[in-house]
Amino acid sequence: MMKETLNVMHARDMQRQKKLGRIGKVLVEIFNYLFLIAMALIVLFPFYWMIISSLKSLAEYRMSKPTFWPREIMLSNYMDAFTTASLGRLFINTMIVGIVSTLLSLVITILTAFAFARLEFKGKNMLFAGLLATMMIPGELFTITNYSTVTQFGWINTYTVLIVPFLVSVFYIYLLRQNFLQIPNELYLAAKVDGTKDIKYLWKVMVPLALPTLISITILKMMGAWNSYIWPRLVANDEAHRMITNGLRNAFTETSGDVNYPVQMAAVALVSAPLFLVFIFLRKYIMSGVSRSGIKG
Repeated sequence: MMKETLNVMHARDMQRQKKLGRIGKVLVEIFNYLFLIAMALIVLFPFYWMIISSLKSLAEYRMSKPTFWPREIMLSNYMDAFTTASLGRLFINTMIVGIVSTLLSLVITILTAFAFARLEFKGKNMLFAGLLATMMIPGELFTITNYSTVTQFGWINTYTVLIVPFLVSVFYIYLLRQNFLQIPNELYLAAKVDGTKDIKYLWKVMVPLALPTLISITILKMMGAWNSYIWPRLVANDEAHRMITNGLRNAFTETSGDVNYPVQMAAVALVSAPLFLVFIFLRKYIMSGVSRSGIKG
């Protein structure tokens, strides 16, 4: 009788522990979702404020008590932003720099990554270690020397100065090299036995297999060109070569010194829209390309 009572009590304890365990898991999930929702609201609020500010009148924007929805939706701010800042010209300049620099950077990155991943030559590992060591140096430290160099070359206020200094990216080379190393070396040896040239093997085999990483590099390079600010402002801030980030800086300052913030916010929204679309529709390629590049060292 005593044994049966103990068994019943033990069974009840087990049921109680399982029930508490299920309740604990539910509470943890609820907390996780609440935390993620709170973080999402914190991240999205600045973008929401940018959108509603771009739809307000200047008088409403300057009110001491801010409104969280426009009293009168001013869609004309977007047209004013496009014409005031000459966004058409700024878009063209940025696209020229972005597309040309991305294409040339891809060629350099693919050839360099292939050399470090497949070819054998003296000092390869030491040279690659030296390249990786440069990643520890902040890019700002190169600004003065780069500026002195391009000034001597006479590249100031040209497309060349916006493209050439940043064609080589050690991070992209490392990323693609890691992806190339995941491709079995037997494929390369078999191609060499068949008499296939290195450039043909690279184009026909390695590039298609590494396509997700190449797409990631393309997207990241274009986004970097789109968002660049300091270097273009330093070396090419004339109207003919001004990039889109620099064009928005002072385009909306009136002669009195006041800034038309709603129109400026509208311009920022227009400029940010392509990046939002790229991230929304191509984010899986970015994540896939990066994740596939960190497996084999």
